[in-house]
Amino acid sequence: MQKQTHMRRDFAFLKSRRMKAAKLYEQGETQAAVHHRLRVSRTTAQRWYEAWRVSGQTGLQGEGRAGRKPRLTALQLKKVAQALLQGPQAFGYANELWTLPRVAKAIEKITQVSYHPGHVWRVLRQMDWSLQRPVSRARERNEKKIRAWVSKEWLRIKKKPAV
Repeated sequence: MQKQTHMRRDFAFLKSRRMKAAKLYEQGETQAAVHHRLRVSRTTAQRWYEAWRVSGQTGLQGEGRAGRKPRLTALQLKKVAQALLQGPQAFGYANELWTLPRVAKAIEKITQVSYHPGHVWRVLRQMDWSLQRPVSRARERNEKKIRAWVSKEWLRIKKKPAV
């Protein structure tokens, strides 16, 4: 499960709130009334009023998406996910372990978009992939002998409760 560390902005809600402000301004409401009714700061109500006065409702439409545009499209992310599911051995690696540098090389090979290995985790998180570490166990490990030891020896040497 992915933990969200920050709240995502709901751009549709923000736009609808600005449109409500535009309607209120068209009806002759004051900046103070918009400030109170929509529960925004006075500065925000003032900025909205100026934008509405200059450009009407189009002045309050919004700028679109916030932040930098993603370097990989949804289709490219899908191709990367499908390729990674084939495993590292499909890319010529000796073992079944994806590391960030390996994933970075795979992304570059598939999409011609290069990422620093330290930032590849962001792409993986965007695809809802999580960190998986292989269980490290000795090759000589014998599960049958371990179960036998726990059921016999451990019971024999385990500290008994005081009566």
